[in-house]
Amino acid sequence: MRAARYEDAAAWAEIYNQGIEERQATFETEPRTSADLMPNIERTIVAEQDGRIVGWANITSYSPREVYAGVGEFSIYVDRSARRGGVGRRLLTHLAVFAEARGYHKLTSKIFPENEASLALMRSCGFRDVGIHKRHALLDGRWRDVVVVERLLGQAAR
Repeated sequence: MRAARYEDAAAWAEIYNQGIEERQATFETEPRTSADLMPNIERTIVAEQDGRIVGWANITSYSPREVYAGVGEFSIYVDRSARRGGVGRRLLTHLAVFAEARGYHKLTSKIFPENEASLALMRSCGFRDVGIHKRHALLDGRWRDVVVVERLLGQAAR
């Protein structure tokens, strides 16, 4: 686990594009390029195995309002070839440390209810289900729900 570097961008985009293609992890439908991802590089960590990027996670602002400055919305994606091998767990564990060091007191995300593997991973890493946003957005012309998850960090967790 380490902070993302510019040279990671192609692998990072490739992994994200797998998620877009599979339609189980994001509402995005158009493939992303390395350049598309660069604005988030300082808030991104990657998992590297045998010299190859096999996953990434990042934090974005939950809201531009100052009162929510300590709340981060996160994304996590693991390469198809590395799934179910512990990469996601290591990324989430490291992401919590990474976020807390940057002043976050909460991480939150939205996950499709059908993405049972991701929901199980979240729960096993200390995230709790907050609720379901019904018909949150359209994906390929079909309404999709999302499960909202959160994990408190630092003093907020104590």
